[in-house]
Amino acid sequence: MKFDYSYPYSSQRAPVFAKNVVSTSHPLAAQAGLEMLKRGGNAIDAAVATAMALTVLEPTSNGIGADSFALVWTGGGLHGLNASGRSPIGLARERY
Repeated sequence: MKFDYSYPYSSQRAPVFAKNVVSTSHPLAAQAGLEMLKRGGNAIDAAVATAMALTVLEPTSNGIGADSFALVWTGGGLHGLNASGRSPIGLARERY
């Protein structure tokens, strides 16, 4: 690897995958997601752990009250989550 400023890439790292992959914009957030998987969590658990870590690591890009979108395959079916926009005042858990 060349360590000069004209090199077009900051580093070259060979990806190593065993069973799970967590990809984020910050290595510590990825580590939080991987730790959740190591402890027996599923992909949704890892995504929540990653998002929580990013709230601390990148507070200007992510946080409580931010929008959320997800496609999840579980129970033999595809489910979509669109948690964007404002929450209605009359929102009640019993409705769902």
